[in-house]
Amino acid sequence: MTPEPLALYLHWPFCAQKCPYCDFNSHVREAGVDHARFAGALRRELAHEAARTGRRRLGSIFLGGGTPSLMRPQDVADLLADAAALFEVAPDCEVTLEANPTSVEAARLRDFRAAGVNRLSLGVQALEEAALRFLGRRHDAGEAVAALELARATFPRLSFDLIYARPGQAEAAWRAELRRALALAADHLSLYQLTVEPGTRFATEHARGAFALPADDDAARLYHATAEEAARFGLHPYEVSNYARPGAESRHNLAYWRYGDYLGIGAGAHQRLLLGGRMWATRRHRAPEEWAARVERDGHAAVEETALSPQERAREALLMGLRLDEGVDPARVEARSALPWAQAVDLPVLEALMEEGWLEWRGPRLRATAEGRVRLDSLLPLLLR
Repeated sequence: MTPEPLALYLHWPFCAQKCPYCDFNSHVREAGVDHARFAGALRRELAHEAARTGRRRLGSIFLGGGTPSLMRPQDVADLLADAAALFEVAPDCEVTLEANPTSVEAARLRDFRAAGVNRLSLGVQALEEAALRFLGRRHDAGEAVAALELARATFPRLSFDLIYARPGQAEAAWRAELRRALALAADHLSLYQLTVEPGTRFATEHARGAFALPADDDAARLYHATAEEAARFGLHPYEVSNYARPGAESRHNLAYWRYGDYLGIGAGAHQRLLLGGRMWATRRHRAPEEWAARVERDGHAAVEETALSPQERAREALLMGLRLDEGVDPARVEARSALPWAQAVDLPVLEALMEEGWLEWRGPRLRATAEGRVRLDSLLPLLLR
């Protein structure tokens, strides 16, 4: 049987500054970044993984971070050329690059398009000046609008991120902000609720009472308002935090949510790969300089690689798949986990959750209802065996 297409993630771990809410594996280097070294290490680790997988078909490539739009466009072009040489790249392969809407990064967008990027994910986060300052962003609203307009004219596909449930955020103001953003770029929206993550600057400030987040009920109203406003522009909520026009869904992220095979290359990247009937979970060293040193020495910087048990595989498939509006197909869960459906879920609990109206069958698929999707974090521990 022909293997499913692979998804390829390439991690660039460097940022111009650390946002106060961010707990991603991103780093600031005041003395500058050795671009040649880190791009070369990405290329070498990619070649190492390709030797393991064989010449699989690539369905998507995602350059994330960090801030990959701070990379040199030629390094992006070289990485994409390597991917084309090492794998069978699908004719409609989705190639996404994350970018921030600062004027410095926006000036490079045409070069990234020429390098082979065909989808841009723009970290707008807000279109209100006060919110941008609070979130520690380096761009203002005018730069965000200009970047959206330039990206719209440069790339066939465009996504942008917004953060909601900010301190003091009113529903009417949020609806107006959404309409403004969607009128500029109504293909794909990724929406993130502001949370206070341990180890971030916001965690310190929140602990001393510098700001307060909206109550859960208020945050839920903002979330539901988002779906209503997105629908005005033809976007449907195909995943808990993602809205798209039909056909504009992120193919790369769908590979994660559908529990497909994906490679993760770069500092701190992780991957899931089915080889020899076993699902291998791999994690790479987080520290960029140590990651690069290990790649230069060994060809890779994997620090942990384990074969997941059938129960672990089924759990991951359900955790990811129930985030999708399409839900999960039990046959898919069984195929990817090698575990019968009745051993993957607690059937009496499933019946109880359906009676509460939080889960439902739509044809052969189990999916969360609108009310169930906002409760997934509490429902899944009950459902999974």
